[in-house]
Amino acid sequence: MATEKVDIGWNFDNSYSRLPDIFFTRTEPTPVRSPELIILNRPLAADLGLNALALESEAGVAMFAGNQISDGAMPLAQAYAGHQFGHFTKLGDGRAILLGEQITPKGERIDIQLKGPGRTPYSRGGDGRAALGPMLREYIISESMHALGIPTTRSLAVVTTGEPVYRESTLPGAVLTRIASSHLRVGTFQFAAKWGTVEELRALADYALNRHYPDVETDENRYLALLQAVIKQQAALVAKWQLAGFIHGVMNTDNMTISGETIDYGPCAFMDTYDPATVFSSIDTQGRYAYGNQPYIAGWNLARFAETLLPLLHDNQEQAVKLAQDEISKYMELYQSNWLSGMRAKLGIFNVEDEDAAIVENLLRIMEKHKADYTNTFRALTIERPDETLLVERPEFKEWIQQWQARLGRQQESIADSHQLMRNSNPAVIPRNHRVEAALDAAVDQEDYSVMEKLLDVLSTPYEHSSEQDEYCKLPAQSNQPYRTYCGT
Repeated sequence: MATEKVDIGWNFDNSYSRLPDIFFTRTEPTPVRSPELIILNRPLAADLGLNALALESEAGVAMFAGNQISDGAMPLAQAYAGHQFGHFTKLGDGRAILLGEQITPKGERIDIQLKGPGRTPYSRGGDGRAALGPMLREYIISESMHALGIPTTRSLAVVTTGEPVYRESTLPGAVLTRIASSHLRVGTFQFAAKWGTVEELRALADYALNRHYPDVETDENRYLALLQAVIKQQAALVAKWQLAGFIHGVMNTDNMTISGETIDYGPCAFMDTYDPATVFSSIDTQGRYAYGNQPYIAGWNLARFAETLLPLLHDNQEQAVKLAQDEISKYMELYQSNWLSGMRAKLGIFNVEDEDAAIVENLLRIMEKHKADYTNTFRALTIERPDETLLVERPEFKEWIQQWQARLGRQQESIADSHQLMRNSNPAVIPRNHRVEAALDAAVDQEDYSVMEKLLDVLSTPYEHSSEQDEYCKLPAQSNQPYRTYCGT
């Protein structure tokens, strides 16, 4: 029986559906048995211009589950391709359906997507469903990333379906409602370049420019400007990942957005002990997407993006390749500039000196050598309690402290100013892996969501540096087993 309609506040448009048909397939969600709202992001709902009370109603929950389609929505599954661990394949939204684009009170255009609402034409044998644990994990991590100031897709709600999903074991099913500036991916362009016409590729590029980079519309070579803009955004994004100790886990080209937002939180995690070789993903057996490799993989992915644009960059193939190569060659310098600037801020440094990179690298070398915690080391320096680190008795760390303090003394800003900059740049709390697992275990195994709610509350103000956060700064108990994450498909 249809639920009573209520005014939720949807203001849908469907600009993606006006692209050539090759890029999507109209697809309806598959209704579920008995949906139940688990969590609603009320502040995000308000930003989107939505009525939170209405979203919590029977009609709102039915929409989140895919049982009811709101007026103005036009459900579709997007087509894309991607290099998965270096191997190219045709993909698409196998378990995601785009409802449309919410036009917010500020005039922003935001994708509204259901993740786990059933099979699509791109499911490739999958059931199109999602389990509760991975959907709550994406909710926790994406909202933490937002609080940290890292561009990201976000989570509006999670509902359970009342139906099981079958993986290695039987798990409760769920649907996540995800919002994004768009779901345009490098893989979307790869799909167009491989299976579309040049005009279909051009239509996609024009759409990306209009939606994300309208300020470059008047440039002489607008498609070169698109490449430049995406390189710039990704260089800034990956630098923010590295500065926070975030490990995406699966940096396939279909998981890199044109907007520069982090997307697809599968086997992601935050690093505890500083080690560039850190890998958490159970499927990344070769360490392709290790923490220290992320900047280089981003450059590799951007090169694949540049290849898709060659027919648009210049009529002469050789000249097009040269234009693309020239831009890709600038990526690493852009990344390094963003990263070093961020590291200066983490150390309270306002101005620029040639030796700054060496100061940063020396600290990281000491941290790696002595297996120091990444986040807590910077936190201890920030709150002026270096004695709280494992490094405090190490002679090379004491020497480094002297060099760092001398560096701070060579700038106009006061020590108080430096520490305020550090407080704004170094989170006291991150979604520690053991804390996330504890929250998920309580939610999935005991239907106790209070652990997750408390964790989300603490993570919402990572730069507060309050005494209430101290408990969440503690490291997990020692274990002989390495921490592993899973894609959650």
